Amino acid sequence: MLHNSARAIDMRLHLHSQTDPRRHEQDGPLIISGGDGVYVRDDAGNRYIEGMAGLWTASLGFNDQRLAAAAAAQFAKLANYHTFNHRSNEPCIDLIEQLAAVSPIPDCRIFLANSGSEANDSMIKLAWYYQAARGKPGKRRIISRNGAFHGSTVMGAVLSGLPHMHRSFGMNIDDILYAGKPHFYSEGREGESEEAFADRLIAELERMILVAGPDTIAAMIAEPVMGAGGVIVPPQGYFPKLRKLLDKHDILLLADEVVCGFGRTGNWFGSQTFDFKPDMFSVAKGLSSGYMPIAAVVVSDALYQSIADEGHRNGVFGHGFTYSGHPVASAVAAEALRIYHEIDVVGRARTLGAQMLAALRNALADHPMVGEVRGVGLLAGLELVADRRTKQGFPAEARVGAQVERACRQRGIILRNMGDVLALCPPYIIEPDQIDELVRALFLAIEDTRESLSL
Repeated sequence: MLHNSARAIDMRLHLHSQTDPRRHEQDGPLIISGGDGVYVRDDAGNRYIEGMAGLWTASLGFNDQRLAAAAAAQFAKLANYHTFNHRSNEPCIDLIEQLAAVSPIPDCRIFLANSGSEANDSMIKLAWYYQAARGKPGKRRIISRNGAFHGSTVMGAVLSGLPHMHRSFGMNIDDILYAGKPHFYSEGREGESEEAFADRLIAELERMILVAGPDTIAAMIAEPVMGAGGVIVPPQGYFPKLRKLLDKHDILLLADEVVCGFGRTGNWFGSQTFDFKPDMFSVAKGLSSGYMPIAAVVVSDALYQSIADEGHRNGVFGHGFTYSGHPVASAVAAEALRIYHEIDVVGRARTLGAQMLAALRNALADHPMVGEVRGVGLLAGLELVADRRTKQGFPAEARVGAQVERACRQRGIILRNMGDVLALCPPYIIEPDQIDELVRALFLAIEDTRESLSL
């Protein structure tokens, strides 16, 4: 297919995710046609360091041959089967054994799905099922947080505390409570310590719980680090305090590990990095290095026992997806987990992440357009501001973050902007010199934008 015809077809027929449709009709797509390690190539032959691992996903880069071979071998052996009605398959069993071995929840049970949105939806359904099983069907409400992102399905979008996820969809948010965003830089008060900020958030949440009634609340869902909400690293002590509060009021804690899982924060899971034990957690993205659509919910034994008893009383556990435990997706994910162990993803995230954050801070911490450089493990965010002293942001209509993102591409790197926050989440296979190249290009792209804005 010729470049121009492919572009025209996409502009004419494709309704893109998280995209301005009218702008797409004018500007068209960036068509990625190949990948090699941490690099991707567009259909015009331009090569980029992919500093976002695609969409927080491609942990092992873009053409890992072991993952390709695992998929090919499984396609040849058993390309499709389901896990309904007591059915299973060998790659699925291999995967859940490996996932259980690294799970921070001991004696867990694992439910397989196809995306982070499906996994988060499933956690909510499981929380409701558990509450009904223990004779508390009135515990229905879910606590989420302002700035959270939990997916684009109906429930995932309702849980997401981002206005654009709700606008014009007519979402019913009656049973959702939104707690404060745990972002010390933007939400902390003058003179307030990070720990005092965490205490205030927990006190505000407890007041919300008491007003709503603890007996009406089933669970709270939280990302260890907010991803799409701006790479928000929680304040010190926040999650242990949160766990204690929820236990006090008999409310489950569900961890959305879709971005944070599999080493990204410097431990296997973000809950380990921030020292809390969830009742359930969801994973996706890095589970297969993004090579196949697959996700999972890991459930504590205490919850499972109640859920299993209720399913037995009902005659069946009435939940599942056609492609849950798909053999090809499972084979790829199982191979990805083996590679993660072999390359020590936790160690790489800690070492390379420390280098990346140090390089970002050295290059940009004092830059007049950068208010904060933040991150943990191999995950970082930059907050762009018009005034560092007052933390005043740019007008939304100026689309400064989008301008920097475009300038990055002109400099040979791909990042993601969420408004005026720039996110970095490179593959684990990135090398130190490539990190230096990435940070240098980002600095120059910000300078290009600064010059264009005449700042």
